[in-house]
This record gives sequence, structure tokens and C-alpha cells, in this order.
Amino acid sequence: MAGKLNFTGNCRTTAMGIMPHTDIEKALELSLGLDIPFWPQLPRVSYYEDMYVQASEHFPGIMVDFENERISFDSARFNDELAEYSQKMADTTIFTLTEKYSAVYNRFLAEDLTGYTAIRGQLIGPISFGFKVFDEKDVPIIYNEAVRIVLFDFLSRKINAQYTELTDKNENSFVWLDEPGLGWVFSGLSGYDDLIAKRDYREFLGSLSGPGALHLCANVNLPYLLSIGTAILSFDAYQMEILPKGYADSIRDFLKGGGVISWGIVPTDGSSLAGETPESLAGRLLDYWSVVAGNTDMSVEQIAERAIIAPARCCLKNVGQVGATNEQVSVGASACPLHPEEQQVETAFTYLKAISGILREKFKI
Repeated sequence: MAGKLNFTGNCRTTAMGIMPHTDIEKALELSLGLDIPFWPQLPRVSYYEDMYVQASEHFPGIMVDFENERISFDSARFNDELAEYSQKMADTTIFTLTEKYSAVYNRFLAEDLTGYTAIRGQLIGPISFGFKVFDEKDVPIIYNEAVRIVLFDFLSRKINAQYTELTDKNENSFVWLDEPGLGWVFSGLSGYDDLIAKRDYREFLGSLSGPGALHLCANVNLPYLLSIGTAILSFDAYQMEILPKGYADSIRDFLKGGGVISWGIVPTDGSSLAGETPESLAGRLLDYWSVVAGNTDMSVEQIAERAIIAPARCCLKNVGQVGATNEQVSVGASACPLHPEEQQVETAFTYLKAISGILREKFKI
């Protein structure tokens, strides 16, 4: 397991980094109201806030078209820039997240973060980045071995730079990797499969200074993810509905090995959220944990001690999914009415805190 955690979950709250807000201070206030706060990513503020763009700064061969909001890669440019990049690698400042590429990161670091159990950052993972960014032949760069080697090393350095800055503010820091790409490696159409991905990811996690932390919003192969070597796993637990008994041993082994699971139990789409209460969601989570306890030697209380509570997915949805029209979208100052998605996120965060309270009271943690 990569890294070491200096805290247990105890049903504390956190959330995904992406938020729909245009008011920076409001987004930060919401984050700081959770047990494990994070710096928000705000793609409605600027394309610089896109998680792929934030990871791309200084990577050789990358071109960002801000007008058309597109990232591309050019192999010839990569070869031309590689030597210069190699000379600059010793300067860790080229791997830090600059103010230009995040409206909130430095504001977050300016806060007094010492009183929190832990704090966290985030970055897109190398597999997702490699699948998302295409070269001049319209081929994902994950398939180019020479580029892939540089990409994994580059993002490792980015994560370590962020981890160092966060640790200066709170010793219990971690940076989780958004990795929807790990849900794509099982596709029969992918030339980069699950076996290669697991090998590469184990090596990658071993290069990190802090605890390896992984987040997937996509549908998951849970035993696979639990065996990949991460110390913290965050996933969409809500979409499972029923936890398969076959997952119980993998969950038990991961938790007894010192891992923490962030259970994404609060839906962030309007229709699902409207049909739930904190009590119903806490009940669903307890049902999952009862499956593990009923099929292993681990108690529900022990599972709760190594649990974090989070939203099911990233907190940014298409406007149509929550019944809003384009005219309702507000991108002005904080005096303007909340966008429906912003209100939805705030409701989800309220649910998070209530679920945490229910579970911590039940287990006296």
C-alpha cells in the first residue's frame, strides 16, 4: 500500500474537487465546512479550472486552445521540448499549481488549516489524462510508450509538489487522483488493458511522497481498485444499490491493511437526491457494511472507523439534469441567485454532515 495514513476515517466528511460555483469565496466556505476540506476546482470561472488543463502546465508537447476549450498534443513539439523540460526538472517550481491555473488554490493555502483532522488536494490521474488527450493522428497519448513514461513521471512530480505545499499547512494531507480512466481499461477496445494499468499504477503510487489516494466517479470494479496499492479509495457507492457478497473479502483485506474507503453515498443529480433523506442514505451505507460484516470477521463498527463519507460523484452536472433553463444560469457576483446546481451541491453537503452525525452517534466515534 502506497504511503501511510496518520488518521482513520471515523465517518468524517469530504467531497470531490469540482464544483459548479462562480463565487470563489462561497465555494471555499462550503469546502472549509467539511471535516476534510479541499481546494475547489471551478470550471465555470475559467477553462484554466478544467482538471485536465490544470495538470497540463509545462508538459512538453501540450497545446491548450482556450478559445475553443480543447487540449491537444503534438509529437514533434514533444520531441523538440523534451530536452528543455529535462533540464528544468530539478526546479520543483515548474510542477506547482500556479495562480493562473487555479483561482482558489492559493486562497486555500492562505487559510489556517491546522485544526482539521486532514486536508486534501486533487489532480487528474495519468491514465485518464493519457486517454483524454489525443495526438496529431487522433490517437490517445496513453498508447505512446515514450510519452506515457514521461507523463507518469510528470504527474508524480506534480502530485508531490502539491503534497509538499499541503503538508506545510496540515501534516495529515493527501492528494487524490481523479481516475475515470481506470474504468476504461476493461474495454475490449482498449489497447491499454487492466493488467498493464495495474502494473504501471503500482509503480506510480510507489513514486509518491504521500499516501496514494484514488477517486473514481465511474462504475467500478471494486476488488481491482482495492488491490492496486492505494491507501485511500473514493468511489461512487450510491450507484451500486446492493453490495455484492463477492466484494466483502477485498474490502476487509484493504481496511485491515490500513486503508480508508471514502464512500460516495450522497447523489449529486437532482432526481436521485430528491428521493433520498440523510436517514435513507445512512441506511443504505449500513446495508453495505452489514454485507461485509456478515461475510468476514470484520465488524460494522470497524468498517465505520475506516470510512469517510462523500458525495457520489463530482459536484458539477449538466443544467438539463436538474431542470434549469439557460436563462437561469447565473455567472455573476455572489449577490445573484444561486444556480440550481449550486443549490443542489449545498443540499448534498448538508446531507453529508447529517449522515456523518447519524453514523458517528451510532458508533460513538
